[in-house]
Amino acid sequence: MSKRSMGRFLAGVAFIAALAAAPALRAESLADALVSAYRNSDLLEQNRALLRARDEGLAQAVASLRPVIAFAADAGYSILRNDGVTLNDDTTARLRLTAELPLYDGRNRRLGVEAANELVLATRAALVGVEQSVLLTAVQSFVDVRTALQTVALRESNVGVIEQQLRAAQDRFALGEVTRTDVAIAEARLAGARSALASAAGDLTIARESYRLAVGAYPGTLDAPADLAAPAATLEAATAIARARQPALVQARHLLAASEINVARAKAQMGPQVGVGGSLGLADTGAQTGSVQLSFSQPLYQGGTLSARLRAAIAQRDQDAAALHRAAAELDRNVAQAWARLEVARASIAASAQQVAAAQAAFDSVTEEAQFGARTTLDVLNAEQELRDAEAARLAAVAAQQKSAYGLLAAMGLLTVADLRLGVPVYDVSAYHDAVKSAPVSPEGARLDRILSVLGERE
Repeated sequence: MSKRSMGRFLAGVAFIAALAAAPALRAESLADALVSAYRNSDLLEQNRALLRARDEGLAQAVASLRPVIAFAADAGYSILRNDGVTLNDDTTARLRLTAELPLYDGRNRRLGVEAANELVLATRAALVGVEQSVLLTAVQSFVDVRTALQTVALRESNVGVIEQQLRAAQDRFALGEVTRTDVAIAEARLAGARSALASAAGDLTIARESYRLAVGAYPGTLDAPADLAAPAATLEAATAIARARQPALVQARHLLAASEINVARAKAQMGPQVGVGGSLGLADTGAQTGSVQLSFSQPLYQGGTLSARLRAAIAQRDQDAAALHRAAAELDRNVAQAWARLEVARASIAASAQQVAAAQAAFDSVTEEAQFGARTTLDVLNAEQELRDAEAARLAAVAAQQKSAYGLLAAMGLLTVADLRLGVPVYDVSAYHDAVKSAPVSPEGARLDRILSVLGERE
């Protein structure tokens, strides 16, 4: 790369860093980013719509317990002809009103209501899981941007220091104090530092784009996130909280409950059914008709359909039971891993701080000794590189600690807007549910429209 191209590149890097760190009216905190992510997430909106569909599934199950009333009207024209002679023609019209009500079906329909309710609860738990994922991604993006900005500043500082060392080596070479090798070493290190700066600038660009996707806007000035209080005193306590709160486990429990109910439904469908029906009719002649009937039916043979349906329900129940056991095992593993990552990150921060202090002392000493000819240019560059590596390790340890702290909250099921107390209106999962759970008829449509409007404003 030519010096002119390198100059343009470094100017671009400086512009990106300055743009990302430009002062705003108020620095953006992690809480601000989480609120924006919660409000702007298309993924959350998608799953909220799915929950409303599940609520309507419950409404349909409730509606199946009610009578079915239908209105029908028909008209017809008939003609009787023989040898081209019309013997009779007639026009008829009839109105008919029918009603059917199930009286007994082995509790199949009522079990359907219970199963639909379990699916609603499972979908609510899944929505909490999506919320946690959205917030955790926002946390990771926030930390990545801050780390990338700090890394760019670190790499820029590294380039500046090596440029000074190169100028010093060139001056000493002109005086005959060092050889051309010292100058070449400094030039090589400078090229490597500029390459590392280019990589850091690219990482910053990537982090900014990921932030925009997670939060909904590019980052401005980002405040350092505050340290989180320990969510539990021990790993055992954290695991106990997770078993009660982790949405994946809660969802698996409700799915298993729904599957067990569906097994009972499949058995009920093999039994007898009793219903009552009636009809009223009016003909164009003025004649009126009416009837009431009680029906009883018992499946005898359907080609194996009912038995297959029962076996499928049992298989689904077994699958969901296995999924619940798997979810519980994964929960224990995830909490233990998150706990371990947090402990490792904390230890790494302490160790990297000591490493930075020692590397800084070594660099200062080597630089001073080089001024008196006791150290070579390579010694100074090596010490400087060790210092920058130590500082980069400290940045990585801090980022890992911040991510691990929120990762532990997510593993425990505590990474929600409500638990974090972000001060943003929380999506009310019961508002739409309460409006439709009784399967309201058309006069309730205006009320449902109002509820949907309110939910949209809160999002």
